[in-house]
Amino acid sequence: MFYREAGQYKTSYKEDSAIFPILQDRIAIWFYLAVAFVIIPLFGSEFLINSVMIPFLVFALATIGLNILTGYTGQISLGHGAFMGVGAYSTYKLVTYFPDTNVVVLILLSGFFSAAVGMVFGLPSLKIKGFYLVVTTLAAQFFLEWAFIRIPWLYNYNDSGAIEVPQREVFNIIVTGPDASVLSRYFVVLSIVVVMTWIASNIIHGRIGRSWMMIRDMDIAAELIGVRPLFAKLSSFAVSSFYAGVAGALMVFLWLGAAEVESFDVNVSFQILFMVIIGGLGSLVGSFLGAAFIWILPIVIRAVPRIMGMDINASTVEQLNFMIVGALIVLFLIIEPHGLARMWAILKQKLRVWPFPY
Repeated sequence: MFYREAGQYKTSYKEDSAIFPILQDRIAIWFYLAVAFVIIPLFGSEFLINSVMIPFLVFALATIGLNILTGYTGQISLGHGAFMGVGAYSTYKLVTYFPDTNVVVLILLSGFFSAAVGMVFGLPSLKIKGFYLVVTTLAAQFFLEWAFIRIPWLYNYNDSGAIEVPQREVFNIIVTGPDASVLSRYFVVLSIVVVMTWIASNIIHGRIGRSWMMIRDMDIAAELIGVRPLFAKLSSFAVSSFYAGVAGALMVFLWLGAAEVESFDVNVSFQILFMVIIGGLGSLVGSFLGAAFIWILPIVIRAVPRIMGMDINASTVEQLNFMIVGALIVLFLIIEPHGLARMWAILKQKLRVWPFPY
């Protein structure tokens, strides 16, 4: 009874085509934002914010980027982890050359470097698709990993070969470096993720997003009705890589504090792909659901036995996590290919007609 649009009349095309046409959905969005910006900072522990919320937001942003490419455009990629690395290393170089510039601006600028690299490796998508495109993006992953190791200029010739995040301030508040507080880092990450999610939603529901989905559904028919495959595919690679680059910069500068090339290896690409599959292809909500599920699942597996008085080692947690995630991927691909987002949509639809039969 509480989730129904009875009495909510649409008097214009703009209202009828709104992203959240039902008042309850708009209230829910504001509620989620209030929880994220107010409740969690006030009552959440340092472990919750630093080890759960910040990485969840970072991976959610990276998953949105891959979902734009795979879910909305139909271009499969296994190089997303490397594109995150491009953003991280670009931010590191920008901070080195422009130490007095706002670090948040540099993080966002690094996305353009990642977008440029993504467009270069997206060129083969104009001629190949499917398995062959997967191999091409996997080659991009290995090539960029090699570059991160073999080009000392990228990590300022450090003996360790790692990115070491310097201390930087935003409006006289330390947000990067060892002295940065957890709350300051959390608010920066949360603000960037919220704004970029809003931008992604507007792009997807606009002309560019519709061209992506037409290419995904039937590229030949899309070209016949005027969609340019060159622009559609390369723009999706660019936007996807931009989001990956910003996510990689956030991961290093506002979460880890330092990183080596292993932080952007092929395992990260697979992890983000699993988030897309479980969360739901072609869904921004699914990007958040998939990131939350994949990241929080190992924490739950470790916490539940301890609550019950049992001890479980890290290797067992990792193996259980692999088993559960693998089984769920197969289950979702067979039963519900659109993942958790589709299940959430079905649940809302049932609530709209309850107590009548669906």
